[in-house]
Amino acid sequence: MHFASANRMQGSLRQAQGRLAASLRMTNSKGGLREKSLNTHKRTTSGSLCLLIFVPVLAAFMTGCSRTPAAKPKSIRLDYAYYNPVSLVLKDKKFLEQDLASDGISVEWTQSLGSNKALELLNGRSVDFGSTAGAAALIGKANGNPIKTIYVYSRPEWTALVVRKDSPITRVEDLKGKKVAVTRGTDPHIFLLRALHEAGLTEKDIEMVVLQHPDGRIALEKGDVDAWAGLDPMMAQTEIQSGSRLFYRNVNFNSYGVLNVREEFAKQYPAYVERVLAAYEKARIWALQNPEEFRKLFATDAKLDDSVMTKVLERTDLTNSMIGDNQRQVIIAAGDVLKQNHVISGSTDVDATVNNLIDPQYVHAVVNKSLAQR
Repeated sequence: MHFASANRMQGSLRQAQGRLAASLRMTNSKGGLREKSLNTHKRTTSGSLCLLIFVPVLAAFMTGCSRTPAAKPKSIRLDYAYYNPVSLVLKDKKFLEQDLASDGISVEWTQSLGSNKALELLNGRSVDFGSTAGAAALIGKANGNPIKTIYVYSRPEWTALVVRKDSPITRVEDLKGKKVAVTRGTDPHIFLLRALHEAGLTEKDIEMVVLQHPDGRIALEKGDVDAWAGLDPMMAQTEIQSGSRLFYRNVNFNSYGVLNVREEFAKQYPAYVERVLAAYEKARIWALQNPEEFRKLFATDAKLDDSVMTKVLERTDLTNSMIGDNQRQVIIAAGDVLKQNHVISGSTDVDATVNNLIDPQYVHAVVNKSLAQR
């Protein structure tokens, strides 16, 4: 392609030299220029014109030849979590590994035990993509974690307030002065704060026992705490296996399950962010189209029996992956309660922080490409 362009330019150069020579001969006949002067001027001017034309052509040719391939990472690191069932499909089916194999990019997996752990992994640059609740991502962002929230992997009712089957507690107000197990910085924590706020209480009115989710369940069943801000699938396990009760439920206080990316990774490798989301979409759609296989895969990976898995999936909606205004409003509402309880600074501009957190461009690009291919 560059050689054809050079040939065309040479033809143009010969035509320009001809026009220049004719012009100089006319000037010689009128002004009496000597032939030697004409020849010297023609050679000088033609050489200058040739140089002016040749240099840009050469520069363009060299630029084209020296272009390097777009930057790519050596590996892409993701978390997987039992509260993110789509991640289990993606890991098991190896959709991302298959897509990246031709680029020589490896995929590394790390388990997250909760949103707080996923945020630690992201902030520590141990993973590039991490699974959290939407409101938990806000806590991270407000505290300086450089992330973008880019994808919805589920709309779950994954948290509620749980007590033992023989507990006298039936209302949120009954929690005053009681021990409540909770994992700070997660959706169950935010759910508890919102439930307390709605009942006219704050976290100062209860004795908060900070434990990771699995330990919270154990503490409840052993009687070490009076209540637990639960999380599926552990919450479904204690319901079925121990008869525990969900005494307070509110699906609107559950924020969405979202995927976050490190800002640095997104700036450096935007095309690969889209490819990760394309693989996520493939896994999400597979789960919807293969419900029986999905349930078995989920149960096997999480080591859950079928009855527990059925209950978890009854409370999990995978039909939407787009992130936008709905998620923004839910997270902003949670942010106001987080400020009141000093989980994030009182000076935090929640609206601005959420707007800076949510970045829908990548999932929009993936969905639009998918539609265009149909």
